[in-house]
Amino acid sequence: MNSTTVRTLLVRGMLAGLGAGVLAFVFAYFVGEGSVDAAIAFEESGAHEHGEELVSRSVQSTAGLATGVLVFGVAIGGIAALAFCFALGRIGRFGARATAALTALAGFLLVYLVPVLKYPANPPAVGDPDTLAQRTGLFVLMIALSVLLGTSAVLLGRRLAPAWGNWNASIAAGTAFVAVVGVAMAVLPQGDAIPKGFPAADLWEFRLASIGIQAVLWSAFGLLFGYLAERVLEPRAVRGRVATLVA
Repeated sequence: MNSTTVRTLLVRGMLAGLGAGVLAFVFAYFVGEGSVDAAIAFEESGAHEHGEELVSRSVQSTAGLATGVLVFGVAIGGIAALAFCFALGRIGRFGARATAALTALAGFLLVYLVPVLKYPANPPAVGDPDTLAQRTGLFVLMIALSVLLGTSAVLLGRRLAPAWGNWNASIAAGTAFVAVVGVAMAVLPQGDAIPKGFPAADLWEFRLASIGIQAVLWSAFGLLFGYLAERVLEPRAVRGRVATLVA
């Protein structure tokens, strides 16, 4: 794959990430904001003093939320597009759409789901503000470990495949990944405790919404980028399907 093709796919990945970010924002606004409001109300009910609000809640839940999700979508889209370029042809005989879908699935699992099993998403009022930097660092460390171990598991599976067969090699690599991730989770420090009296239903709703936002983002990216990448890498197949539909 030459540099021009990689650059084209990178741009299309960022565009796909932008489109996926729009869908994720809509989901976050209509599904996730209710639990955030409930958490803020709980926090304010136990506070004795309130500092000056620099950004209003209405701006936070609209323009602020949209900016954060869209920037994240574009960034993730670019990184995932580069991962797609590396994976294409190296993980099996998959076409552009299938490779994009597998890349998106791996991104969702390694970048979000595995780290969040150790450090779940928490709404406002959960967590000591003084430990914010530490908690952020631990979460980023968990993401880095997850991606590194996931990549290592893929390489291990490829190395074992000629002698063990694809199925047995995949099982062995997956088992090794789960085992090492489990050890990492056991060794790393725990997150902050949930405040006494915090509504369990609100916490559960917030965490489900967080998972849903990421699922929408990565699923939409996989579908959008798969279509855009196929138009670059397999234009004949695309034209053939269009001709069939027209006929």
